[in-house]
Amino acid sequence: MATATFVLFACCLAFFYVFQKCGNFWKAVRSINNHPGYRTLLAGDGALANLLPPTPGITQGRNSFFLHKHRLFKQFGSDIISAISVWPSSTTLILADAAAIKEVTTYRSRFPKPVSQYTVLAFFGRNIVASEGEEWKKYRKISAPAFSDRNNKMVWEETIKIMDSLFQDIWGDQQTIITNHCVEITLPIALFVIGTAGFGRTISWKDDDIIPPGHHLTFKDALHIVSTDVFLKLIVPKPAFGLTQHLRNVRLAFDELERYMTEMIHERQAAKNEEKYDLFSSLLGANDADSDEAKLSVNELIGNIFIFLIAGHETTAHTLCFTFAMLALYQDEQEILYQHIQSVLAQGKLPNYETMPLFTHSMAVFYETLRMFPPVPSIPKFSAEDTTLSTIDAEGNKVVVPVPRDAIISINVAGLHYNSRYWKDPMSFKPSRFLEKDWPRDAFLPFSAGARACLGRRFFETEGIAILTMLVSRYKIQVKDEPQFAGETFEQRKDRILACKAGLTLTPIRVPLEFKLRDAK
Repeated sequence: MATATFVLFACCLAFFYVFQKCGNFWKAVRSINNHPGYRTLLAGDGALANLLPPTPGITQGRNSFFLHKHRLFKQFGSDIISAISVWPSSTTLILADAAAIKEVTTYRSRFPKPVSQYTVLAFFGRNIVASEGEEWKKYRKISAPAFSDRNNKMVWEETIKIMDSLFQDIWGDQQTIITNHCVEITLPIALFVIGTAGFGRTISWKDDDIIPPGHHLTFKDALHIVSTDVFLKLIVPKPAFGLTQHLRNVRLAFDELERYMTEMIHERQAAKNEEKYDLFSSLLGANDADSDEAKLSVNELIGNIFIFLIAGHETTAHTLCFTFAMLALYQDEQEILYQHIQSVLAQGKLPNYETMPLFTHSMAVFYETLRMFPPVPSIPKFSAEDTTLSTIDAEGNKVVVPVPRDAIISINVAGLHYNSRYWKDPMSFKPSRFLEKDWPRDAFLPFSAGARACLGRRFFETEGIAILTMLVSRYKIQVKDEPQFAGETFEQRKDRILACKAGLTLTPIRVPLEFKLRDAK
């Protein structure tokens, strides 16, 4: 009798739970006037939804924004579509409309950042990315002076030195450099630049693989493991990190990286008489007890060092990897870039910072890569009030979309970048589109927009243009020949080389390339 009562009670609870969830679902649908979009059992930002493969009615799957690009907007006939889920109950409006996105990024009080979604980036401490409101303003005020033109010049000069050292000390007179994955080259380059120009930490190519005393991993390896497996820190319980070798390596990398960052702080503090104007100095100055300016706690200091290290090396490395891949696939575009670089560079001279604005085609190639492979394919916001956003439908009619309070607003950067309303032939690699005076700037969002736009944009561009210009001026980039792929078509090769996955940023899976010395016969 007791068992039957318990079963009946459990069934009643289950019924009421399902009834409540269904009620919330239909309430959400009505709140947006059943605006076109998809309906799923699982919310797109949930851990389970990202672990499962794409399944209609269940989940769109991981990295869906980049994989679908603008296709779903075209399918539903609107550049604002909705996504409503049952568990957990969630109402999301997904934007690929430039005007609506500009409204969202301009009015921060109406559409603030959902800081709770950035927990994964706050393990070492609060920081400029995982913050909003007055806290964010404090971090920005402290960090902004480091991104001056004087510092950008230092970024350029240090990048040129790093590339020249790679060519002279490592590659030497080798006629062909072969890599099984291009990030093996771009990751250390980007790390050396942010280390030197941002934090005054010089690492030579020859010292790169030497583990210093007191450590078990190199700085490069610790940072790479953390950036690759950071999500494990969020979903795996702390005691479970001893269960497998992989998890133990992740735990070690987090410990090692924190030790490296602490050592960086102590080393710079011990050299107080050495005047520097880099990012590290700005952050350390705010940690100085004698400073009258806004203060950073030790955890905030380490948290912001971490976020700038991650942003400054992974984003650049992955973008450059995609750039080199595109140039290897599209040899005609590579030749156009090479000829332009040759027309600007004086014979035998290294490019200097003052000539950077002249490398317009380098910038165009870099921007076109960022358009096609945005580092962050979606940017989350939420609505702080009941409001509306406007778009147009497939017939060109204005559509007003209700936006209920607490609805998630997802800026679909990939959808925007592949929207044919703004970009002619968006699936094609055409750097020349960025050489036109009237290219659609409001539809280009690799650095976000508004007050929350990437603070290090100029740093990123300066470094990227210097690396791209130096490398293409000396080496021709080609896809590595591999016998097992001898019979593939161009489209098959392109799909293989450009395959990517979601991580902290959009991550290339494997880009095997060859760099052939241009003077080689």
